[in-house]
Formats: sequence, structure tokens, C-alpha cells
Amino acid sequence: MIATRSLRHLALLSTPAAPGPVLVGSGKLGGPWCTNSYVTASASLLSGSSGSTSQFGLPANSVGASSPSPTSVAGPGFASSPYVPIFNLQRRTMSSNSGNYLIDEPKYAFLKQLGIQKDNAGVFNGQWFGSGEVVSSICPANNRPIANVTTGSVDDYEKVVQAAEEAWEIWADLPVPKRGEIVRQIGDALREKLEPLGKLVSLEMGKIVPEGIGEVQEYVDICDYAVGLSRMMAGKVIPSERPGHQLLECWNPLGVIGVISAFNFPVAVYGWNNALAMACGNAIIWKGAPSTPLVSVATTRIVADVLEKNGLPGAICSLCSGGVPVGEKMAKDPRIKLLSFTGSTEVGRKVALTVQERFGKHLLELGGNNALIVDEDADVEMVVRSATFACVGTAGQRCTTLRRMILHEAVYDQVLERLKKAYGSIMNRVGDPLDDGVLYGPLHSKAGLEAYKKTLEDAKKAGGKIEFGGNVMNREGNFVEPAIVTGLPHDSPVVHRETFAPIVYLLKCKSLEEGIAWNNEVEQGLSSSLFTKNVEHVFKWIGPKGSDCGIINVNIPTSGAEIGGAFGGEKATGGGRESGSDAWKQYMRRSTCTINYSKELPLAQGIKFE
Repeated sequence: MIATRSLRHLALLSTPAAPGPVLVGSGKLGGPWCTNSYVTASASLLSGSSGSTSQFGLPANSVGASSPSPTSVAGPGFASSPYVPIFNLQRRTMSSNSGNYLIDEPKYAFLKQLGIQKDNAGVFNGQWFGSGEVVSSICPANNRPIANVTTGSVDDYEKVVQAAEEAWEIWADLPVPKRGEIVRQIGDALREKLEPLGKLVSLEMGKIVPEGIGEVQEYVDICDYAVGLSRMMAGKVIPSERPGHQLLECWNPLGVIGVISAFNFPVAVYGWNNALAMACGNAIIWKGAPSTPLVSVATTRIVADVLEKNGLPGAICSLCSGGVPVGEKMAKDPRIKLLSFTGSTEVGRKVALTVQERFGKHLLELGGNNALIVDEDADVEMVVRSATFACVGTAGQRCTTLRRMILHEAVYDQVLERLKKAYGSIMNRVGDPLDDGVLYGPLHSKAGLEAYKKTLEDAKKAGGKIEFGGNVMNREGNFVEPAIVTGLPHDSPVVHRETFAPIVYLLKCKSLEEGIAWNNEVEQGLSSSLFTKNVEHVFKWIGPKGSDCGIINVNIPTSGAEIGGAFGGEKATGGGRESGSDAWKQYMRRSTCTINYSKELPLAQGIKFE
């Protein structure tokens, strides 16, 4: 998805082979942000959009989708998948939207501060252009058009790649600390636009303004991190077994990398990749989510302005907004040395296979069916406060959103009642995410709304009881009530299916060991939390037989990751790591160098060949 990280997805632009039910995945996780994790999100797959099918023509997520009477949809070059391409049903084109544009209204004057116009080019390689489809960005709070973006075609993409390769020749020659200085300036430029860009995130994605600003702040923070990293990218000097020889480990940039991000974190995910990749010496081609194109344009403008002021090619940080053909081209293009993809597990699997076929590198941030275990001695007040944000923050559209609460039987009833009261207080703070005091905004798309409804129908059919919420709100926009569901077995199919919406399942367990087993039984392995006062349980939880996730928390919720640690997950979450720790190494190639500074030629292992 702040997990913030997350992320992230794609949108199928072809029409379904035959009519069928609207089935959505749980796509970002968002963002970023994740597989069944990004309903609409994943729909941006290779396209980076918010529809519901991946750029490869697969469902953004199989999140909330079920399979009755499915329509088979095949993406270019991939096997068919039993989902109806929702993005086809809500194409955000000029022809499908009517009425006045929000950009013309005084409330949205901040758009002009970002260089956004009513009509915008969506491709940048040092110059702004675009010859693809013209799409209208839609505000999820009222389903009105914000502004238009002309996307890129495959021919446009080719121009972008050529310019990026040329720009890399210049960028790679800069000393690493000099690159760090440019990244520092990008961080400062983002600070200057923190509020208007954060508001644009809120307007276009649907998250509340504090979260939108926080997402931009995360890009600022990772820029600061990358500046420090630019002075610390050390290799190794390794002792040689041969006299007069020295072993060195050297790190060099890959070249041109691709980033396909998701709708739920349209700035942060790109920022994690961009700041580190730039410091490492790479040029970047970004394909943002098709449903948040204005954020992509505005962010690229900020970065490009810094490059141009320093006399550097803008193509170092290129943008190619677009649909299926552009996303598929990025996955197949051998010139893209690393492809970072945030989206659904379903689509991520296809991306990985496509990139691997050409022996490229991939960085995957996919789904997360995250759990929080509450031990019998846990501080219940802390649990409820933490869980409320983890469940309903970003309207449940983070890849680290809390989907399952595994409660010890001793505290189950107490937590349930307090959680219902906390949810009730949230319902007094629902509204336009741009308005002051609002804590809960809309789902990003109609596809996500349909996934929400379908999943709750399935939950009730399976014997679940909706303790709170569960309804679509009678107001403009894609607003739904956050839902609490009880009464389902821990291994119920609907519980194991990640829906990218504000739905949490409460499960009753008898022991920590049982809770850990339930935490680990889902296919994803992104984020997990344990609330306890027992030190023994803490170390059991983070140990070899504890949580199998990439993010393991104690007495904090599943969302809210910091940039200092590597972000990502195990199993069907993809295994990728972004942001802190040693994640920078993914953007570089490692070389083991042996230097003979003697006049002899001894062989290793004492081999004699004379």
C-alpha cells in the first residue's frame, strides 16, 4: 500500500468475449500496494490501472470475485482467466463521461499549482506528448470527471525507451553522490508541493487528505534515505586464497528499469522505486495506474523540473501512461532490465513468467490477506484502536489492510463489542475525502464496490453474520459501510480470498499456536501482527515457527510500515522488497572481481596445470 506501500495495477481494454457477472479481484495495494489485494487496483497491472483486469487481460485481483458462470477473458499471450473484465464496463474515456470537469471549479484550484490542465499529455521522455486513447480521470467521491489525459501507444513507448537508454548513458557517468544530490533536490521539490499533490492523491484515489499528504511525505522520506545511501553503497574486499590476488565485490546500475504501480498508492510506490533506482544509477520508465493518471503526470512534472534545472535529460525519469499493449511491452522488453510490479497475485504470476522468459529481473509486490492475533493478555483498548485504522483506513484498500482478526476466546466478545462501537464512531466521519474532519472516504471504483457486495453475499451464504455495516451507502460516489463478519470457519474460502474492500473477519482461537497456524495458512504472506504482553510469545511469533510473513509486528497494526525497513512479503505476495534495508541491491548488478597484482598465475584450490 504506510502500507502505505502497497500496491498497487492494470486494466483490460478489450471487451469481454461474452456477457457475464461483474466479478472483481481484490486488487495495490494498494496499492500498493497486491494480489487478491487490489480489486480495481490490479486492474492496472501492466497498465497500472484501477479497473479490474490486469494489463495482461487478467482480473486485477481475484479478490472478491467468485466463479459462478464466469466469462473467460484472455490477455494477449496468456491463458484465459474466469473473470469478467470490469474495467471494460467502466472505461474512463471522454465519451463515457459527461458534465462539467472538476478542474474548472474553485475547490480544486490546487490542480493548477501542479501544472494540471483540463487536457494533459500522459507521455514524457523529455518532451510531453501522447497519441493513444484520451481518458477522463474520475473522482471516486462523486464519480465526476476531473480532467483528461492522452495516454501512450506502443509507438510512443518505443520513443520513451530510446530516450531513456540515451539518458542513462549520461546518468550512469555521474558519481553516485552527485546522483544523490539530484535526488535530494527532488525531495525538496516534493516538499514544496506536498499539500497540492497530497490533495490530488485524495481527489483521484479517494483516500483522505492526511493519508494523501502522508503518501507524498513517504516519497520525500525515501529521497532523504537515498541521499544517505548515495554515500554508503559499499562493496566488499574479500581475502583471496592466492598470493598476489585480491577479490572485490562491485555493484553497478542495471540500466533502464520499469515501474508499474497501483491506484491505491499512486505516489509512494513509484517513490520507493524511483529514489533508490536513481541513486543506484538507473533510468526509470513509469507506467502508473490507468485510473490515477493525473497523479502520474503531476509527479513526473515535479521530478522532470529538477532534472531540467540541472541540465540533465528529463528521460532519466520517463512516463508512459497507457493500457494493455504498453504494459505487456514492458514485461517482454529485454531493454527493461528490472520490472517492478505492484498488483494482484494472479497478474503478478503472469508478469513473473513473462519477464523470466527473457531472463529479466522482476520485483513483485502482490497480495496480502493480513491477520492480527490478539493474545489472551493483550491490551484490548490498544487492539481496538489499532485494528480500526488497519481495517477501515483507505477504505480497506491497502495491501496491508487488516482482513482477519484472530482473537483468543478469552477476549473475543470484548474485542467484538468495542470494535463495533469504534466503527460506529467512524460512521460520523464519512464524506468527501478532501473535506476537513473526514476519516473515511469512498472505494476507488465501481468495480471495487461490486466486489464488496459479492464478497458479503458469499460470506452470508457460507454462514457468516454481518455484525456491522455491509451496505452500500445511499449517496453519490462509491461509498460503502465497513463490515465486520463473524461466524465463519478460519479456513472458509471467502476468508481465504482477499477482497480489496473494508471487510474484516473475526475468528476465535484457543491458543497462540492455533492463531499462528491460521495466520500462516493463507497463500499470501505480507503483513501480520500479534498483540500480547508475554515476552515468550513475542519471540515465538518472530521466530522460525512463528509468522511466515515479510512484515511481522508486535503490539502495532498490520499497516503503517516505515521506510527504513525493507517492505514486501513472502509466498504469493511475490518475495519482492522495496524501500529500506538493502532493497537497493535489487536495482544493481553484482560483480565479483579478481585482481592479480603479482607476476605469478596460481590457480584456485591449489590446482596445478603445468
